[in-house]
Amino acid sequence: MPPSSKADKKAAIDAAAWMFNIVTSVGIIIVNKALMATYGFTFATTLTGLHFVTTTLMTLVLRWLGYIQPSHLPTSELMKFVLFANFSIVGMNVSLMWNSVGFYQIAKLSMIPVSCLFEVTFDKIRYSRDTKLSILVVLLGVAVCTVTDVSVNAKGFVAAFIAVWTTSLQQYYVHYLQRKYSLSSFNLLGHTAPIQAGSLLLVGPFLDYWLTEKRVDMFKYDLSSVVFLVLSCTIAVGTNLSQFICIGRFTAVSFQVLGHMKTILVLILGFIFFGREGLNVHVVVGMIIAIVGMIWYGNASSKPGGKERHAHLLPKTNQHQKYGSTGILETEETSDKV
Repeated sequence: MPPSSKADKKAAIDAAAWMFNIVTSVGIIIVNKALMATYGFTFATTLTGLHFVTTTLMTLVLRWLGYIQPSHLPTSELMKFVLFANFSIVGMNVSLMWNSVGFYQIAKLSMIPVSCLFEVTFDKIRYSRDTKLSILVVLLGVAVCTVTDVSVNAKGFVAAFIAVWTTSLQQYYVHYLQRKYSLSSFNLLGHTAPIQAGSLLLVGPFLDYWLTEKRVDMFKYDLSSVVFLVLSCTIAVGTNLSQFICIGRFTAVSFQVLGHMKTILVLILGFIFFGREGLNVHVVVGMIIAIVGMIWYGNASSKPGGKERHAHLLPKTNQHQKYGSTGILETEETSDKV
């Protein structure tokens, strides 16, 4: 296949993976908002556990049909990933409860520099000046859009700190495990989803009761709420899968930077469905700044030197690794023979 054809095919798959993530992520936000705000199902951690139950069932069906091949992931690696992922989920829920919306958004924005720190420390990534500046522009734009009142207390700060670092670790680990153990997104989900489902369903009802003073078993289930619950779990399969696909094809930093496009879309959809209340001049200006930053990031990181790995992580082959368009990992292997 000619190089241009391979590049076009790769770009098309990347775009499809990203659109899949955007559609499912925005969709689940809208469905969950209706489920919680309209029907009062405020049990976020238990709901996440149910999401992973559905995802586990999907991986079991695909394995039975032969679409997922047997793979190996060491127990120690699996437990570290699940620990990061579960603390991320719990930390985010508690942070949202204990902090103002403004500080919660600032905490989410801080995941980008933390993810950059992990890539620089563990993967020896170096960013060009334009790449760094483009990330700052994205952060500025999203901050203008979303950050309003900012207040924080000691326990809220601790919850946000745990949420930011564990979420960044979890996203870095997705890319790391797929690369190190040659795992597909389906394989990795097949290993992690059952453990996350069991642990979150075990802890979720107690944590949700502590946060909301309501019991999930006392919730008044009716046809409408159950339909939205099933819809949320169904969309969550695509959200979980698309996250693994995107982080595997891109990197945690690129996933975070481009992921703020979902924030912009949620604001726009909120304006379309819920009126003009949440849309004003500074929000529109923030959207424009953020979109300019995302376009700049994609262009800057694709240039030579924009985002490069300066160390060989896989000693078995002589690899020259670089990050292509929007931070996608590309590997050029050369023979050790002369």
